[in-house]
Amino acid sequence: MALNYSYKLKSLIAVLGLAQLALAGPTLSVRHTDASPNVNVCTGAVGVGCILVPVSSDSCINFTGGLSFLNKEVSVAVIPDGLACTFFSQFGCLSAPGGFDEVVLTGGTWSFFDVPGANSDVNFNDLSSSFICTPV
Repeated sequence: MALNYSYKLKSLIAVLGLAQLALAGPTLSVRHTDASPNVNVCTGAVGVGCILVPVSSDSCINFTGGLSFLNKEVSVAVIPDGLACTFFSQFGCLSAPGGFDEVVLTGGTWSFFDVPGANSDVNFNDLSSSFICTPV
């Protein structure tokens, strides 16, 4: 008899545990271990004065603190496929009306001497103070 009671008790605990998981609903999540993508930003040609900057979606990165050597010095950026990164001449990922002080770059290697601007290709070399990336 004790064996039957023990079996029923374990079954009840298992059912209650499953019910608790079901009630958790949207708060139950699976943690992904995917690393953040990195943008390679350089003060010279690729491989010269470069640093890999980890980016997360829609987070502004200012060239201050440990990145201050990049402020108004960026000449090349290598952007992973699947990202669009906007580089700004101001801190805080801010732009003047008209967007003439920013450039939007998608996946690839870009020389800032000739990048797509608001109306035509522009020389954005040594102008960047911040950038932000979003998935495309």
